[in-house]
Amino acid sequence: MASSRIRLLCLRSWMWILLFYGVCSHVKEVLTEDVFSCEDLRLGQYLCNEPKIDEATQEPENCKDTTAWVECLPAPNISCRLSNGTEFRFSGKEVGFNKTISCRNVSGYSYRVAVALSLFLGWLGADRFYLGYPALGLLKFCTVGFCGIGTLIDFILIAMQIVGPADGSSYIVDYYGARLTRLSITNQTYRKPHLSL
Repeated sequence: MASSRIRLLCLRSWMWILLFYGVCSHVKEVLTEDVFSCEDLRLGQYLCNEPKIDEATQEPENCKDTTAWVECLPAPNISCRLSNGTEFRFSGKEVGFNKTISCRNVSGYSYRVAVALSLFLGWLGADRFYLGYPALGLLKFCTVGFCGIGTLIDFILIAMQIVGPADGSSYIVDYYGARLTRLSITNQTYRKPHLSL
């Protein structure tokens, strides 16, 4: 009976030692954890403000070279390093970093006007004149929209935003409107390697 009590006491003391060791190692890990830069926060640890939209261009006001920036606020009780290297604990109301967003190059050609001209005056070539293609506009005017076939084709191409302004800019489309994003493959595009059979 005495030996079983001694075994029980030894077992309990070993359990308390293991529990104490586990708690100490966890506290040590938490205290020595590196604080990340604010730009390295994961999605859900910050909230970015909506950009201020310019009424005339329907793009962010601070758009330069197809990029703009918005202010991001880390979530409450998040600690991270600011760009100057200081560690800061946020309450959810302070700006932690700026994030870049893409914006488009627009030069004054409205998508709505182009579609309306193509629909109602496309047979006269008004849509092509508006977009900066005077030769095609004149050809459509002289052939009455290529006997209607060219008018229909141009309407579809303009409505799908395949044909755009001649200067290479994008249409002015409402910021939260019917924008199309073209996907393209460049040298920076990640290509998944083929698996050999």
